[in-house]
Amino acid sequence: MDYRTYFKNYPDRDGRFGPYGGAILPEALRPAFEEITKAYQAICHSAQFINELRRIRREFQGRPTPVYHCDRLSRKLGECQIYLKREDLNHTGAHKLNHCMGEGLLAKFMGKKRLIAETGAGQHGVALATAAAYFGLECEIHMGEVDIAKQAPNVTRMKILGARVVPVTHGLKTLKEAVDSAFESYLRSYQDSIYCIGSVVGPYPFPLMVRDFQMCVGVEAREQFLEMTGILPDAVCACVGGGSNSAGMFSGFLADPVDIYGVEPLGIGSGVGQHAASMTFGKLGALHGFESYLLQEKDGQPSPVYSIASGLDYPSVGPEHALWHDLGRVKYVTATDEEAVDAFFKLSRYEGIIPALESAHAVAYAMKLAKQMETGAILVCCSGRGDKDVDYVAEHYGYGENYRFPEE
Repeated sequence: MDYRTYFKNYPDRDGRFGPYGGAILPEALRPAFEEITKAYQAICHSAQFINELRRIRREFQGRPTPVYHCDRLSRKLGECQIYLKREDLNHTGAHKLNHCMGEGLLAKFMGKKRLIAETGAGQHGVALATAAAYFGLECEIHMGEVDIAKQAPNVTRMKILGARVVPVTHGLKTLKEAVDSAFESYLRSYQDSIYCIGSVVGPYPFPLMVRDFQMCVGVEAREQFLEMTGILPDAVCACVGGGSNSAGMFSGFLADPVDIYGVEPLGIGSGVGQHAASMTFGKLGALHGFESYLLQEKDGQPSPVYSIASGLDYPSVGPEHALWHDLGRVKYVTATDEEAVDAFFKLSRYEGIIPALESAHAVAYAMKLAKQMETGAILVCCSGRGDKDVDYVAEHYGYGENYRFPEE
């Protein structure tokens, strides 16, 4: 595989990343997704669109976000150095606004009046509500009742920004069910709405669009790391649920001699319903209009999933990640709830950075990898800040007194 020409070949005209992806849609929705595809193809190479999006990123989002050297944490681990791409400093506190502002700009171009989406951890919901307020659009966010309870601060933020939050009360009441609910709403109102999928999942063209809008993360990180150190990192690491932050991060390094690690949530164990590690334990299946690795029952229905991080508890993964897995370009590994919480507290106490629990999975694996590597450098995507998680963590784990390095 020549990764220098990779983006010219994937996805193909059918929205496929090898055997993955596509657009498996009810007949009623085909015209709506064809309309989105044509509109995106019309503007993705438009100088006016690109320049306006760059202006928004610079003046409204605060991009570029910095790369930061975790000096104290690195010294606690040994000689290997850990760096963070600080997407937690992006406006609204996570990487999600990168694609939400792009999708909002696309909606304005198409003459739509409403943005519809699902959210798990609430970061995508907050970002889309922010985009809707910026562009003067209505906003409807579907969120599972379990996640509403866990992520109360983000629910409040969405409502303050003017979004209508729709509680999802069926099934496990988490991210998968929220996607189901949002799709149903979009089916009823697609003439004046656009469905803004929150990750590199769903029917084509969303895996392509969201990856493109998130590529700024990896492109910036590569340039910044080279400027800081004069070399490339030895390894790049990011968490993987649906896979938007990691797709953006990894895209900047595909053609480089750099090891890439996608960190999935192992939760509390390897049993069904104890984790959401779809790449590790899943097999080819279809969900929400696309094909990819899927945690599934014998009849093909999605298996129940779990993660302490609401943004990672999804039974499938973006189709491009599935292709990278098969090509061997990205190594997909896992981190447990306990490892993520340990990293959450250690990054907080030794660097003054409280990460989102999603991001803490990537930090946890980077800490483990740093000990194995002994020397070199690891660049981690800190995809979001942990404001939304602090109440939940404090209630269940205290304030971190037991999460220190052994010598302390």
